[in-house]
Amino acid sequence: MSSTDIQALKDFFLHDEFARQNGIEIVEIAEGYARTQVRIEPRHLNASGYVQGGVLFTLADLAFAAATNSHGTLTVTSTANITFVKGATGGLISAQAQELVNSHHLPFCEVRVIDDTGNLLAIFTASGYRKEGLSSIPK
Repeated sequence: MSSTDIQALKDFFLHDEFARQNGIEIVEIAEGYARTQVRIEPRHLNASGYVQGGVLFTLADLAFAAATNSHGTLTVTSTANITFVKGATGGLISAQAQELVNSHHLPFCEVRVIDDTGNLLAIFTASGYRKEGLSSIPK
């Protein structure tokens, strides 16, 4: 991917209003890889004082989307699963997506969600569907 394509893809995902309004951002994209992050604020916490699971899911799903869309064909999530392994209460949380299968129509990706000290918080796996003929990188 060229630096122009990377920036165009980051700009494309600025239209993800839910992620943007929750402070989730894409910090790195390469072909088949992406990293997202969010700085935890009180609005991200559930009634128990832990980061709400939906925040971690959205963080991971955006990383998945950026990684699988890095090939230039619009790709949407078709199935997703998350396993929460440790709770978090604050700090900077990131999600690192690595595409394991770069199939023409059905990519598969693993995303590891970690806190700022390297603790594994969740593992997210997902497959997508590539919409042939639709570009994810605006020109």
